[in-house]
Amino acid sequence: MAPLAPTISAPSRVARDGIGPAPDDLVHGGAPDAPRDARAAKRALAAAARDRRRYERNEVRRFTKRSRRRRITWSVVLGSLAALVVVVVVGAYSPLMALREVRVEGASRIPVADVQAAFADTLGTPLPLVASADVLAALSDFPLIETYSTETIPPGTLVVRIVERVPVGVVDTGEGLELVDAAGVVIDRPAERPEGQPLIVTEGGVAGEGFRAAASVIRSVPSEVRGQLVGASAATADDVRLELSTGATVVWGSSEDSVLKANVLGNLMRAAPPDSVGEYDVSSPSSPVTR
Repeated sequence: MAPLAPTISAPSRVARDGIGPAPDDLVHGGAPDAPRDARAAKRALAAAARDRRRYERNEVRRFTKRSRRRRITWSVVLGSLAALVVVVVVGAYSPLMALREVRVEGASRIPVADVQAAFADTLGTPLPLVASADVLAALSDFPLIETYSTETIPPGTLVVRIVERVPVGVVDTGEGLELVDAAGVVIDRPAERPEGQPLIVTEGGVAGEGFRAAASVIRSVPSEVRGQLVGASAATADDVRLELSTGATVVWGSSEDSVLKANVLGNLMRAAPPDSVGEYDVSSPSSPVTR
């Protein structure tokens, strides 16, 4: 029996004809694509690294920009404060801000020139350095001043606004007459009772409760009555009496409800003039009496 001829399989023929995968390709299962995948991975990694570096640079730039802005802001603030301090210090000690004029307002009994002269030692002092103690020292020799206020007007003017004490009457001390205000402060020592200033007679003098009650009543009466007062007395704080120039007497009582009593007295005097009556009793303002 003749030997069999070798059989050539179809795949071998295909391989020799150059059609289809080569024998090595069949063995390795597509190994030639691996280099391409590795290169793609390297490119992706490099791109990621670049993106990371770019992000870090942006963050550093953003952070340093914020820091620079804060430094600039603080520099401007501190520079402004320093400039303000310099301006204040220079202005306070500058001759341009020296006190040159004292303007007095509200003075009536007090001579304006005397008040201005009291500030002679303060003239030339830088205006911001004129202290309240300096003003008090200059005005302490004027007992007629009840209250005062000051205002500085750059570059060199000091305005002094004065409220003078208001006299309520005169008291006889035995050594002479004294014109006093409601607090008992002596305003003047006249030789005779001034017109329109009643003679106040009370127990305990200006330090007693009777004087304080009488002074409060005198200050509360209307102007048309105030001009007719020639005397006021108070044995106690609840027994104030007023004497008018016509000889009529006003029984006031205590200083409570003085505003109401003053209105009632004004109405009574218009209805019955003082020269036609001997007494007005407003101690009970809800039921006044004219005698």
